[in-house]
Amino acid sequence: MSRYPPELRLQDWQATRDTLHGHVRAIGRLRSRYAPKAKHWWHGTLHVCARGLTTTPFPVAGQNLELTLDLAAHRLTIDSSAGWSAAVPLSGLSAAGLGRWITPALAASGITLEPDLFADFAGEQVQAYDAQAAERYRRALNWVDGAFKTFQGGLREETSPVHLFPHHMDLAMSWFSGRLVPDADPADEEHADEQMGFGFVTGDRSIADTYFYATAYPAPDAWTDLALPDGTYWHTHGWTGAVLPYAALVAAADPLGLLLGFLETVQAHGAHLMR
Repeated sequence: MSRYPPELRLQDWQATRDTLHGHVRAIGRLRSRYAPKAKHWWHGTLHVCARGLTTTPFPVAGQNLELTLDLAAHRLTIDSSAGWSAAVPLSGLSAAGLGRWITPALAASGITLEPDLFADFAGEQVQAYDAQAAERYRRALNWVDGAFKTFQGGLREETSPVHLFPHHMDLAMSWFSGRLVPDADPADEEHADEQMGFGFVTGDRSIADTYFYATAYPAPDAWTDLALPDGTYWHTHGWTGAVLPYAALVAAADPLGLLLGFLETVQAHGAHLMR
């Protein structure tokens, strides 16, 4: 793990980010349809690997498939437990184009996907793909993944994997208090467990540049009373949570110490309120 994360200002690579978001959603769609179900929809997430993002192996029609967004070689690769592999360059492909390539690539090996699996992406157009920007994102993902796993290792209670949710493209993990939410249906896996979420986002409609967040569900009383470390703040418009701007991390003398301090401080605060 590098000591310093790379700069990642959204204004410098938004078109490429949006292209990659389409790619992430396309392979996430495939994994979510065929991977064995996991609680909290974890079967639809991707995982950081040294070269970018991977589905990890999952079963499809008698084979295990692994799809990797290789952001070092700038291609999508498919590897099969049957021994074959295939690859296509990412540049010049939209999410729709990626789906049009995946379907016949699998069919050539005897795997017929569900009809219209990628139909939702049909109207998406080809956007820019800047290889240098994709490489910076790959390095940032690996840095953040390592930091989150370090934070995760200090928590005794149940946690989720560190994984990327395709719909929002946030690399995230959850911590669970072990209690059920009062009055929630215990069978409702989306809303029954008291928890906190920690994530890394490259920018969205609520916050225009790259940031880290910490949220609580349900938000306990006095959740926003905590005095946050310098450079961080409470976001309260549309959603409520603690925010650490990624730019502050890049500028810090000790980026890992800053991020871990932020995560640990907010997690301890939330865990205390959830007792």
